[in-house]
Amino acid sequence: MAFDRRTFMGASAATGAAVAVAGATSSPAAAATAPAEGSRGSRTYAFTVMGTTDLHGNVFNWDYFTDKEFDDKAHNDVGLAKISTLVEQVRAEKGRCNTLLIDAGDTIQGTQLSYYYAKVDPITARRGPVHPMAQAMNAIGYDAAALGNHEFNYGIPVLRKFEEQCHFPLLGANALDAKTLRPAFAPYSMHRLRTPHGRDVKVAVLGLTNPGIAIWDKANVQGRMTFPGLEEQAAKYVPRLRSMGADVVIVSAHSGSSGTSSYGDQLPYVENAAGLVAEQVPGIDAILVGHAHTEIPEYRVKNKATGKDVVLSEPLKWGQRLTLFDFELSWERGRWSVAKVSAKVLNSNTAAEDPKITGLLSDEHRKVVAYVNQVIGTSTQAMSSAEGPVKDVPIIDLINHVQAETVKAALAGSEWGKLPVLSQASCFSRTAAIPAGQVTIKDAAGLYPFENTLEARLLTGAQLKDYLEYSARYYVRTAPDGAVDPAKLTNAENIPDYNYDVVYGLTYDIDIAQPVGSRITGLSFAGKPVDPAAQFVFAVNNYRASGGGAFPHVPKAKQLWANSDEIRNTIIQWVKAKGTVDPAAFASVDWRLTRAGVPVF
Repeated sequence: MAFDRRTFMGASAATGAAVAVAGATSSPAAAATAPAEGSRGSRTYAFTVMGTTDLHGNVFNWDYFTDKEFDDKAHNDVGLAKISTLVEQVRAEKGRCNTLLIDAGDTIQGTQLSYYYAKVDPITARRGPVHPMAQAMNAIGYDAAALGNHEFNYGIPVLRKFEEQCHFPLLGANALDAKTLRPAFAPYSMHRLRTPHGRDVKVAVLGLTNPGIAIWDKANVQGRMTFPGLEEQAAKYVPRLRSMGADVVIVSAHSGSSGTSSYGDQLPYVENAAGLVAEQVPGIDAILVGHAHTEIPEYRVKNKATGKDVVLSEPLKWGQRLTLFDFELSWERGRWSVAKVSAKVLNSNTAAEDPKITGLLSDEHRKVVAYVNQVIGTSTQAMSSAEGPVKDVPIIDLINHVQAETVKAALAGSEWGKLPVLSQASCFSRTAAIPAGQVTIKDAAGLYPFENTLEARLLTGAQLKDYLEYSARYYVRTAPDGAVDPAKLTNAENIPDYNYDVVYGLTYDIDIAQPVGSRITGLSFAGKPVDPAAQFVFAVNNYRASGGGAFPHVPKAKQLWANSDEIRNTIIQWVKAKGTVDPAAFASVDWRLTRAGVPVF
């Protein structure tokens, strides 16, 4: 289902217009049911909307951080090559003309494959390459995709170039030009499906992205784009789509279904609002959910105004699942109406990789594999992040040491250069490892899978105590005489690993027998209790500094310095410059878990 990109881009830039997409014209008889002979019963038409989300640069079933085939404890597979096989199976069963394929965002960030074509061999270069995700999604035949927050990580020029390279629209009804408050991207697309009786079915896809972009990618979007709430924009566009003749309205939302926000009250808009949209905005039939990286085969939310169920589905992440929304429509009184909607997910580990996709991108894959295997130094011993969530391990100290050294060098000679420098980091991956011997780009990059950059903020001792207390919410409260299972100590209240910070440069205990807010004990610096009024330079990533995770004080703290290079690259360059990584030079046990003063480990 193609559209004229040049015509669309011109219209979109000038008016924020949406996309009208014509459906296939071959007979969809397999999906239609004729009325019984002599009856005046309704005619029906069935079609299927397939959906992916949070692909995060995964084309191949490959982990570029380990340089081997992807695997996890559940034996999931990843990648668009496998999704392509599932899509073709569904099209063969249903009839291609009776299907649509959409995505809910976070497409161009997450793997070294996507990073390589944003930064190393960028798509924005003159006569630059076509992004592998655009190539793969074009070949598979996507009909529309919502914008995710990670689409903005590399800056708007990379996103616009990716948009230009896609043969389908990128949708974002709540991504507005900051000056005109008009849509900066197409808000929706309209698709026609040909039926053997009655008029064509008009399917509208409304794209909604995440308001958190204003915080998480502030440096890239401030003054250029603004991101109002999903509910507000859905309420604006759904009636418009219905008035335009849409028989079916589907929302593709890069927003989870929980109704919660990781950024607290820093924005007046909910981060995970898909369920609220279903509940509050009448006229929606189904919502493809993204952002939360969870698997929801089918979840029904009753709309308050109409009493009708809205069907939600979230197909996990990375191409591990494919959502199928199955629609049954009835032709009555000269119009199509939705009689039934159901949803389910297919597991991509049941499918072989489509050779059409792997062959298309084999050269790009080989280039990236060669890139990540470049040797940048050596390590005197092996380090692992496996115990990072519960113990102070050298591999996390490495991240923090590099950040602290970088900030010290940047502030040297300034009025802030004499203050002590502390640093924060998380266990971003429990499988990160630095081997003894040769260290490659993939080893160093595996420590930091996100495109975060580094900042320096000014904090007091009292603020740091608050920060650590907030971070310590991550642990499940455990009685002094209770059994300890390391696998069950962490992720309280579903707090992800990346929202648990350790602070390097301080010494402290975390008493997990105490309630939240009263867990940090023995907080000291250079062997002395931390003075609440003392000032410290805090090396912190831009996600945290801009409010990600809703940690206290940092977003409003004075910014002393900021860098535009990814922390991942900073680590790689540090290893190259040092030549040898020796944990003895930076690693120490500065924090530990305790219960009533007794170490847990």
